[in-house]
Amino acid sequence: MLLINKRCISKLSKVIVEYFFINHMFDGKVVLITGGTGSLGKALTKKILETNVSAIRIFSRDEWKQVQMESELQDKRLRFFIGDVRDKERLTRALENVDIVIHAAALKQMPVAEYNPFEAVKTNVIGTQNLIESCLDNNVETVLAIGTDKAVSPINTYGATKLLMERLFVSANFYKGKHKIKFVCVRYGNVMGSRGSVIPVFVNQIKVGKKITITDPNMTRFNITMKEALDLIFRALKNSKGGEVFIPKLKAYKVGDIKDAIIETL
Repeated sequence: MLLINKRCISKLSKVIVEYFFINHMFDGKVVLITGGTGSLGKALTKKILETNVSAIRIFSRDEWKQVQMESELQDKRLRFFIGDVRDKERLTRALENVDIVIHAAALKQMPVAEYNPFEAVKTNVIGTQNLIESCLDNNVETVLAIGTDKAVSPINTYGATKLLMERLFVSANFYKGKHKIKFVCVRYGNVMGSRGSVIPVFVNQIKVGKKITITDPNMTRFNITMKEALDLIFRALKNSKGGEVFIPKLKAYKVGDIKDAIIETL
C-alpha cells in the first residue's frame, strides 16, 4: 500500500510540475504560430491563451480562416498576419520581438504534393529555411517544428520534404553561431479528427452516400489525439536543449478497422 501511495504521489507530482510549467512558460512571451489557422494551430492557440502569454501572432495565408478564428476567440492578445513562409521578407517582419515560434505551416496532402512536387518543396523545405534564417536574424529564443511519421524512410514527396525540414532544423543548431536559440522538432502520426485526416473524410463520405476511398484496408496509421499532440509540444519546449526530434510511442490501427468502427458509430 505504501508503494502504491508513493507511486501515486510521484505521478501526481509530475502532473503538478507539468501544469505549473505550461502555465508559466509563456508568461510575458510573444508566440508566433505558422499555419496557425489549421486544426493544430487553433488548438495550440486556445491552450496558450489560457496562460499569461503577452501575445500570439497567427501567420497564415487564408484571410477568411483568420477572420473566422478572430471572431471565434475574441482575445486582444491575438494578432493576425497574412503571409506565406515562402516570403522571407514578410516572415522577418512578423518575427520582430517574438520569443517562441511553433512551425506548423506545410503542404501536407500527399496526393497534392505528388502532383505538385515543386510547390511542396517551396513550402516545406525552402519555407522552413526562410523561417530558420528569419528566426536567427530576430534572435528568437526557441523554434519548434511539427514533423510527421511519413518522414521515416519516405516513399513519397510529402515525406521527403518533411524529412528535409527535420534535417534543416537539427542542423540549424550547429550553424547558429553565438545566437542563444534552440531549434527542436516533434514527430508524430495522424492527429485524430484533424482537418484532412482519414476520419473526417470517411465520415463525410458515409453521410453523403459516397464510396469510401481506401487503397488498402490493411494499411496502418499511427494515431494521436489532439491533447496528446499538445502535451508532446509542451514537453518538447520544456525539455529541449536544441537539436532533438521528440517521438512519442503511438498506437496504430488498420484503415479498414477505422472505417468499420465509423460505420457502426454512425
